[in-house]
Amino acid sequence: MWRNLASNFLTIVIVAMIAVAVAIGWAQRQYVAQGPLDEAICLQVPRGGSMSRVADDLASKGAITNPTIYRLGADYADKTSQLKAGSFLIAPGSSMAEIVDEITGDGRSTCGTQVVYLVGVGGQELRVRVLDTDSQEFETVAEFDPAAEDVEVPEEYASVIDEPGTELTVSIAEGVTSWQVVNALNAWDMFEGEVAEIPAEGTLAPDRYEIRPGQDRQAFLDNMMAIQERRLAEAWENRSPSTVVETPEEALILASIIEKETALAEERGLVASVFTNRLRQGIRLQTDPTVIYGVTEGKGVLGRGLRQSELRRETPWNTYVIEGLPPTPIANPGLASIEAALNPEESEYVFFVAKTLDPKDGHNFAVTLDEHNRNVAAYRALERAANE
Repeated sequence: MWRNLASNFLTIVIVAMIAVAVAIGWAQRQYVAQGPLDEAICLQVPRGGSMSRVADDLASKGAITNPTIYRLGADYADKTSQLKAGSFLIAPGSSMAEIVDEITGDGRSTCGTQVVYLVGVGGQELRVRVLDTDSQEFETVAEFDPAAEDVEVPEEYASVIDEPGTELTVSIAEGVTSWQVVNALNAWDMFEGEVAEIPAEGTLAPDRYEIRPGQDRQAFLDNMMAIQERRLAEAWENRSPSTVVETPEEALILASIIEKETALAEERGLVASVFTNRLRQGIRLQTDPTVIYGVTEGKGVLGRGLRQSELRRETPWNTYVIEGLPPTPIANPGLASIEAALNPEESEYVFFVAKTLDPKDGHNFAVTLDEHNRNVAAYRALERAANE
């Protein structure tokens, strides 16, 4: 009798194990199988959201067939704790595994609405951008300057700014001054708090930053400073023996001048070589952006050409008057300009002037003064033709 009971129990256990194995295999196939979604959707994951709530949301939208399998699959893949807040494009037919990968990746939103605050040399601008799920491209639907007088806030901005799925980013351009950054942060009411003091010139890292509503202004600036300090330290460790600067601070000063002199990535190394050669030979840098900084002290844009009196005026930054580098940076340089200052190209050039009136066309470089004068004459001819 006991033998029969043991045999029956063992049979039941084996059958149960087989059933469990079959169920697990079926669930695994369901987890990686093509999903039921017919059209792309934009899945919004709020801050503080959970994988369980995401599963229910996906099921209600018809993106998955079984929330339980979805949750168990995410747990088994050890990805539940990696859930990111944001707006994520879920493509038609996405499997549960693919959806989990999408919402536990780098956290960058791939759909929905973006509010991008562009802080550039010429000012600031807020843009509202919406992703077209068909073209997979973001389209700008509204733009305005929050610092402008009597600004009319577009309805497209007012209707999305408080939505949980809206991504807020601040894009700080290379070459802006610290005053311009602080002025721009003060103009947008997504930021809160006071700025203790304007950060030292050159110490802010230009980049694209995601923020949250109520972002503290000083904390945002502190983060920018920490990133710039880290970038400078790493670039300094990898500097070339050919660099003429003697300290990281000098590297930042030279990088800021390079940043203001060219907008072309492929020219930075050559521009750096010109300034390196001039410093090494004891020739004054004679660069207009330093003169402009002496006039404006980084507070806004000059908005006109330099006067001869300004080129002769003695300021701490006027490199037509002073020897060597100015005492401080004249803007906040990007990483590429810092690296160019510390790893200049090898050349004999000591002069350069713009090729055309469009900065995107770059510069003509010269070794001799005669060659440089011919380049300058060609540029002046273009100026005269444009003014006729």
